[in-house]
Amino acid sequence: MSDIFLKAEWRKLLIINYQVDREILQPYLPDKTEHDLRKGICYVSLIGFMFLNTRIKNIKIPFHVNFEEVNLRFYVRHWDTKTNEWKRGVVFIKEIVPRAALTLAANTLYGEHYETLPLSHQWLTGKDSITVEYSWEKSGKRNSIKIKTGTELTEIEKGSEEEFITEHYLGYTKLDNEKTSEYGVEHPRWKIYKTLGYEVNVDFEKIYGKQFGFLENEKPVCVFLAEGSEIRVRKGRKI
Repeated sequence: MSDIFLKAEWRKLLIINYQVDREILQPYLPDKTEHDLRKGICYVSLIGFMFLNTRIKNIKIPFHVNFEEVNLRFYVRHWDTKTNEWKRGVVFIKEIVPRAALTLAANTLYGEHYETLPLSHQWLTGKDSITVEYSWEKSGKRNSIKIKTGTELTEIEKGSEEEFITEHYLGYTKLDNEKTSEYGVEHPRWKIYKTLGYEVNVDFEKIYGKQFGFLENEKPVCVFLAEGSEIRVRKGRKI
């Protein structure tokens, strides 16, 4: 029996990356993992994208096939004693989706931290540029992230920040202080567009908590748009 839980496409991933003090993330760090750093830098990423053609157990659920998601995540690694290798993955601080059923399923089955809020998106393709925007509302306030790029797709440069951010293929979730779940996310290596400009209008404190409020005035270390691809999410296991 296949252990594929979900199949979909992730498209037009707007990825905004910040450098943070790893101590801020300690309460979210799952057992048996440690921070995955690039040149000593600890990152958090705010990401907006589209789920398209979503199938759970190969079944398309009405009204849950195409939808937006916005998440805040950071990067970890886990030493697998069975294979004697480091496994690199992400930890989600919060994932925002527009459907309550998605929140219920993810929080129940995977122990994730989903929240249901009104979400919308806008994709505009011109002769020389692409504009992608994701927006959502909380407590009557509109939040949005937006990017303008060129139209040509390019390979991600080896050793780059973009490679570090996108080349994590596992999800880790803190179930409690001694239990961690691990699940696989499979996709090919992505391509990206050249960033021409971006806007971030997010009330980080209201959405993610007081400890992340400083991000509202923080300049991202890099912002890019990945085209995305088909993805597969495998069933989780406890480690």
